[in-house]
Parts: sequence; C-alpha cells; structure tokens
Amino acid sequence: MPSEDLLLLLDAALKEKFEFEPDAGFDRGHGDTPIDEDYLERLRFFFDDNLLLAALDLVDRDSVVKFNTSWGHTRYQVLGTTTTYSVFPGQTIGSRRIPSYCTCASFAFSVLVTDAQYMCKHLLAVVLALRLDRCLERTANPDDIAQICARSVS
Repeated sequence: MPSEDLLLLLDAALKEKFEFEPDAGFDRGHGDTPIDEDYLERLRFFFDDNLLLAALDLVDRDSVVKFNTSWGHTRYQVLGTTTTYSVFPGQTIGSRRIPSYCTCASFAFSVLVTDAQYMCKHLLAVVLALRLDRCLERTANPDDIAQICARSVS
C-alpha cells in the first residue's frame, strides 16, 4: 500500500473545493461542483489517463449507485461492463481511518498486491461521482442491503 502521507495528499487533492466563477469556463456538469483543468491535472499526477478516462466514463454513464438506508448507512455500487462491484470509499471515524476498498479483481491485484495504482477505476468513479453529484441515489431497506452484500461475496 502507498505511504500514509501520499494517501493524505491524494485525499486532499480529490476533495479540494473550487470557487465557481461564471466567466472561468468551468464545466459544471450535472452537479454543483465544477471540475476544471487544474483539478484534472492534479488527478493526472496520481492516475494515468486510461484509468482517469475509464472512471469518468463510468460517471458519465451514470454507473455509480448510492444506496441510503433509513438508519443512516450508505453503500456504493458501480455497474461495470460484466458485473456490479461494491465500493467502500475510505472514511475517518474519530481518529481511526478505514481504508478504501473495491470488490473488483483490479483493486485486489493493482492496488493491494502490486501497488501499481492508488485505486481502481470503480473507486475513483465513486469519488468523482460524489464530487459531481452524479450518483444515482436509491433508498435501501435491510433486505436490499442483504442482497447487495450477498452479491458482493458470490
């Protein structure tokens, strides 16, 4: 896994907010937060163009689904070309940092085993979809969450 300092730098680069200036030519997309050339250049520092384009394509095709439960739990799924992947973006609870995870084979190999990437296209798509407010939101009951979990492990 990458060093904690590098992960903090990546996290800051992904979450940085920009002021929207109407004359700056930002493409506001579907959501309220623009992605401008400066933000894309920061992403290119961490991710190769193929990974970045694949993640943006998933967002563009509305493939990121955010499941909200009545008890405040949130789950993410990304609809891939062959299957659906469960994605767990990293969280900080108190002083404890919970790492990010995706159920795809690319995450297991390229991120966990070889350290070739910081995240897979599915995880990056979730981060970008949240920033752009492009998640398809669904309300989920306990049975829905159980089915999502069952599909994740099968």
